[in-house]
Amino acid sequence: MKLVIDANIPAAERCFGHFGTLIRVPGREINAAHLQDADALIVRSITQVNDKLLAGSAVRFVGTCTIGTDHIDQAALAQRGIAFASAPGCNAEAVVDYVLSSLLTLAERNGWALINRTVGIVGVGNVGSRLQARLDAMGVATLVCDPPRAEKEGRAGFRSLDTLIERCDVLCLHTPLTRDGPYATYQLLNAQRIDELAPGCVLLNAGRGDCVDGLALRSRLAGKGDISAILDVWEEEPDIDAGLRDLAPLATPHIAGHSLDGKLRGTWMIQQALAHHGGQPSDLTFADICPPPALAWLHLQRALPPEDALRLCMRAVYDVRRDHDALQRQTQQHGMRKGFDDCRANYPLRREFATLNVELSGEAVVLEGLLRGAGFSVSSRVEESKH
Repeated sequence: MKLVIDANIPAAERCFGHFGTLIRVPGREINAAHLQDADALIVRSITQVNDKLLAGSAVRFVGTCTIGTDHIDQAALAQRGIAFASAPGCNAEAVVDYVLSSLLTLAERNGWALINRTVGIVGVGNVGSRLQARLDAMGVATLVCDPPRAEKEGRAGFRSLDTLIERCDVLCLHTPLTRDGPYATYQLLNAQRIDELAPGCVLLNAGRGDCVDGLALRSRLAGKGDISAILDVWEEEPDIDAGLRDLAPLATPHIAGHSLDGKLRGTWMIQQALAHHGGQPSDLTFADICPPPALAWLHLQRALPPEDALRLCMRAVYDVRRDHDALQRQTQQHGMRKGFDDCRANYPLRREFATLNVELSGEAVVLEGLLRGAGFSVSSRVEESKH
């Protein structure tokens, strides 16, 4: 079997080497010529898999090691009888880590507390549901909007997007990109809705760039300048809007889900799907390919202000400011397209919050519920008396 695989997919040899010959190609460079005699194609989100790419190929299986599938023309695959698999939920925890790191960073800069804000979550799937659960556990008020789920499950607990815009201090977008149908998300936040955002609102988009009218958002940020935007996804990636990049207090190159854990989980899920497709049972487990973290323990001995403690623990694992600075530096030095892709291709090692065990003792024990709610593993140690 010959497999063409995005060069940035980790653990490819360990997961797919036993299937046959691996051809590693940068995701944006994969073309029809690479697939002429290939049996399988394994990609991430930057490769557009469509009828043109597959023309004349022998590919019988396509897998994407990502949650999103809008880069895959599934109708074309079905017409050609090509099996398809994605990795839903593989990096959802990493995206939630990104959201919490970003919101707490912005709160620190601007002098407000996340606990006092109401967070609206648009799209309550793999990512949005986890974000809601963590924020609820942290004591942060949430409202959620997900019309497809509301239609299937009943309206209880779901609100309209307009209600979220009216009542929320923070609006987080975690929707897939759909261009047609009753629940299309293309430019879901259009010029009118962006204009309706209340002064002081924080808009965070870690879903899909085309769900927001970038021109209207740039106009609001450059004009009134009374809202903030945290942007990880963009229209026209990698040729993103430099003006919008400069106006967003946190701007990152589509890396919200780029934890090592999330990437490896996606690789492993597609390995399992390919094994199933080929009728080859696999005993490879996720633990087999996931290394231990470099920082496994952090010990807090005294109580800190709650959000200071959260920031300390989060930044021990992941600091979103690093990715913001990298995007600015790389795109200014190397141009937008190359700089954006270089940030992704050379992304530094990042682990998830759950890989850090926070050990608490003394006064710090009062933080246990908050840190556990945020996603950390937490243990308490009783201090022995010195008398």
